[in-house]
Amino acid sequence: MPSSIGRATFRFERRPSIRSFAAVVGKKEGEGPLHDFFDRIFIDTKLGQDSWEKAESQLQKEALSCAMQKGGLSAEEIELLFAGDLLNQCIGSSYGLRDMNIPFMGLYGACSTMAESLLLAAFSVDSGAVKQAAAVTSSHFCSAERQFRYPLEYGGVRPPTAQWTVTGSGAAIVSDTGGAPYIQMATVGKICDLGVTDINNMGAAMAPAAADTLTRFLQDTGTRPEDYDLILTGDLGFVGSDLLYELMEANGFDIRTQHNDCGKMIFDREAQDVHAGGSGCGCSASVLCSYILSGLRSGRMQRVLFMATGALMSTVSNQQGETIPAIAHLLFLSAQKEG
Repeated sequence: MPSSIGRATFRFERRPSIRSFAAVVGKKEGEGPLHDFFDRIFIDTKLGQDSWEKAESQLQKEALSCAMQKGGLSAEEIELLFAGDLLNQCIGSSYGLRDMNIPFMGLYGACSTMAESLLLAAFSVDSGAVKQAAAVTSSHFCSAERQFRYPLEYGGVRPPTAQWTVTGSGAAIVSDTGGAPYIQMATVGKICDLGVTDINNMGAAMAPAAADTLTRFLQDTGTRPEDYDLILTGDLGFVGSDLLYELMEANGFDIRTQHNDCGKMIFDREAQDVHAGGSGCGCSASVLCSYILSGLRSGRMQRVLFMATGALMSTVSNQQGETIPAIAHLLFLSAQKEG
């Protein structure tokens, strides 16, 4: 059973294993620096479907199917499925995974959903309730633009603080047996709101939540940033990452050496014109379920803090003048089962 070592920080006694994982992405993501680590790259960003929303559903189906195949598992062997996306009522997940016939729990944590789903899968396995649970998340540039900003046909100009929503999906299967990577600990985020209202500056809105969660984890565990090979956020981008450094320094921690961000890693900022970096549920999901987890499995990395951040707003709340609250969930992942 998980044990509490602070307010909303938990140690997993069984150290659940991430048995298998997969990441599938679109053409633009496949042209970025991490192209060699993705399981599938789709040149047709509609994936043969007749809408962007159906294409996003197909991304989730492809990612989970690939992860199950790599783990030698059938859908019948997955006892719980945690999934979410950015679309209204999480239709990317429900339509994409409806034929899997797996007990399903739909989630909405905005761009924090990969960490949220993985955290809940780890809780389920560590408690002994199930032997295997899956975590799946996705986003699609075109479906997100249509829902949150303007249809592509509008041709709106994106400001420098804007981020590019990743077309991609990541899936991870958490098991009570298996090898690295292992899920050691987790910290559940709190809703933070410092009054940011700019829908084109998600990094600024989410950075306070990232600082709060990371600070609580370090204080609860008595560790320092240098105890980890990588402190990975997803997806503050370039603007939010700089703000995070300032907030963490004010809390007594310098994370500049250990930190990177999924939104900074997935694209080549200069060559691909993504302004402040990548974003979307699929950003942290595809980076985690490719480069990061493979690095922990191979021993290229030993100890990683993965913290996905999300802006808990909607188009309606933004148009009504509401501020943008945010949240960040954190998991401590390792290449060894640590005591």
